[in-house]
Amino acid sequence: MPNTKSAKKRLRQNAVRRTHNRAVKSSIRSSIRKVREAVAANEFEKADELFRTTVKKLDKAGAKNVLHQKTTSRLKSRLNHHIKSAKDKASA
Repeated sequence: MPNTKSAKKRLRQNAVRRTHNRAVKSSIRSSIRKVREAVAANEFEKADELFRTTVKKLDKAGAKNVLHQKTTSRLKSRLNHHIKSAKDKASA
């Protein structure tokens, strides 16, 4: 239990920020899953569109320090590689 007034305020702020951060992370995970599902179904136009929205979410989360910037870069790179390799396999 917080004892001081400022500690009580920090507790309230942390609770609000935690719920917001969890929602953002959940949204990002869902977006990544949708991209991977589109790639698995060989729907590459849909996957590209979903990838762009996912990148936007990742960049925003990185800018707001919800996720570390290098984490967002790594996720974008891996997802892009996944799409490109699936396109190459489908065209070959």
